Amino acid sequence: MKKTLLFLTLLFSILGFSQETLKQDTLKTVTVEGNQKGIKKSIKGTANTTLVTSKELLKAACCNLAESFETNPSIDVNFSDALTGTKQIKMLGLTSPYILIAEENIPSVRGASQAYGLSFTPGTWVESIQITKGAGSVVNGYESISGQINAELIKPIGDIPFFLNAYGDTGSRFELNTHFNKKVSDKWSTSLFVHGNARVSKNDMNDDGFMDNPLGKQLNIANRWQYANPESGWVSFLNLRYMNDEKQTGQLDFNPDRDRLTTNYWGSEINTERLDFSSKVGYVFKDMPYQSIGFQNAFSNHNQQSYFGLNQYDIKQQSYYSNLIFNSIISNTMNKFAAGLNFTYDKYSEFVNLADVSRIDNSVGAFFEYTYDDNDKFSYILGGRLDYHNRLGAFFTPRLHVKYNPWEKSVFRFSAGRGKRAANIFAENQNLMASSRVFSVLDTNGKIYGLDAEIAWNYGLSFTQNFMLFGMKADTTVDFYRTDFQNQAVVDVMNSPQQVLFYNLDGKSYANSLQLDFNLEIIKHLNLRTAYKYYDISTDYISGSYQRPLQAKHRFFGNVEYATHIVDKGKQWKFDYTWNWLGQQQLPNTSTNPHHDRLPEFSPSFSTMNAQITRTFSSTFEVYVGGENIGNYTQHKAVLGADNPFGPNFDTSIVYAPVFGAMYYAGLRFKIK
Repeated sequence: MKKTLLFLTLLFSILGFSQETLKQDTLKTVTVEGNQKGIKKSIKGTANTTLVTSKELLKAACCNLAESFETNPSIDVNFSDALTGTKQIKMLGLTSPYILIAEENIPSVRGASQAYGLSFTPGTWVESIQITKGAGSVVNGYESISGQINAELIKPIGDIPFFLNAYGDTGSRFELNTHFNKKVSDKWSTSLFVHGNARVSKNDMNDDGFMDNPLGKQLNIANRWQYANPESGWVSFLNLRYMNDEKQTGQLDFNPDRDRLTTNYWGSEINTERLDFSSKVGYVFKDMPYQSIGFQNAFSNHNQQSYFGLNQYDIKQQSYYSNLIFNSIISNTMNKFAAGLNFTYDKYSEFVNLADVSRIDNSVGAFFEYTYDDNDKFSYILGGRLDYHNRLGAFFTPRLHVKYNPWEKSVFRFSAGRGKRAANIFAENQNLMASSRVFSVLDTNGKIYGLDAEIAWNYGLSFTQNFMLFGMKADTTVDFYRTDFQNQAVVDVMNSPQQVLFYNLDGKSYANSLQLDFNLEIIKHLNLRTAYKYYDISTDYISGSYQRPLQAKHRFFGNVEYATHIVDKGKQWKFDYTWNWLGQQQLPNTSTNPHHDRLPEFSPSFSTMNAQITRTFSSTFEVYVGGENIGNYTQHKAVLGADNPFGPNFDTSIVYAPVFGAMYYAGLRFKIK
């Protein structure tokens, strides 16, 4: 057993997983699932990383990766617009383009997939999620600015033979997930994941003549193969995946066969087809278990055809990613290092209202990361990488993480690092296309749509203390992070409601994030999780300095979970309740609109509530019912200019609160072990 666990640890390590993740994943092989925490924060890991387990993912509807963070205070979830139902995530007050989002440590949601990519990974496929605040590891690339999110999918070697999940809700959304797993031999295992979802009815809860959520359907199929041979030291993963996603939204009377790209009725279709292949191969050197080499490769073909009223947007991205990683020690296991080479190739065929803005990006880089860990109180990770990009030029990326345990059950952490990225201004701001705004790029001398690369430094400090309160487990965390932009591709919606301007930062842009967490086990099986977040985010626009639009300065979060004792044949009740309060948000400028299409300078504060009840009848069968936004709070006016959607004041992008009212759902899970 010990030999197997050691091999599994090495197996994951050589394929790029963090050591803290390894400890948690290895621990799961010998720990009863029911005793696990849904969210784990270790005081041993050097980086400020939170592990979200499969138990946490079952506490909400969690139909896809974008909806997997509703019960996690580290991530803010908001709707990106009033029509597509797309949920956008933020970390440290910055939107997802500033987060390096990976799937099994291969960057996945980037470029063309930034707007909708999180909805392309079904929630039932996810085994765990690692969320790292601040500068991430240089092993995974140079683009991370506010943090990293890595989703681990269910591994064939440990999966059950069959899993079924069925879901339906009052918004006419229905889903079916099936997993098939087979151990082909003593070294090979394979899994087949099949996901399908559809929204079949039109809903207009606020009577503005526009659908609150899109009609749509998605087919998502993945085949995974895993090879593990402890005797030889070789291990590998092979993944093949196909996804087709279709969305239709707009006015209730819009018929795409009749009204597409006409002024009969306003409508939109977003059709995406995607093919992915990835492989991981690793080798652990015999008699040197601390030394290993891993090779990651990934190819993707992403093709989106879409239009928003009279605005057409088509983008096709063909990408290749390769990462070679060598792990070893210097003198002893207190001194570890990882070194390697990385190559990325992206071919974009991009058309904005028939204007061709296609390009080819490629980069090659080398990285080195040194880890010192005294296995007691002090550790640090010092990394750097040197890259050459055909548009960004040659540049160096330093990263630092420091951890110190001053006394029992406590930890101080500090991090600092630099990030650099090419802003895909059209792909990342598709929500603005569902408006009458005119897109204008004011700078023309840069190499990415005329703009320069975005560069930012991130600094963070956190403290965590675990303790006993009235004989029960409790912990508290305070962390503060600051992001300073040296340059930013500014997206300006503050100058005029009829325009969106893109230009290089001229002045200051920063984001300060303060978060206070307090968690308590009130009684056995009854847990309370609370958080307060304060954001000070400001950018200098050409019209003045403003808070970041659609970002609340103050947020409160609360979650209560309770589970009864497991009785005969695994029977159990589980209850979960989540409350979010958002303070006022700076709204984009609408002052020159007619009076009935104006919004105030700031939104009102509001709160939302979600709840779920799960009944487990056995270790193989359970049902669940729940509700989202059960207080039925909705934004008063979500679509500006709804009475004249082809007029100059039409805008669906100013969304600060839910558009759809209370939504209730039910589902079941069935397993064959």
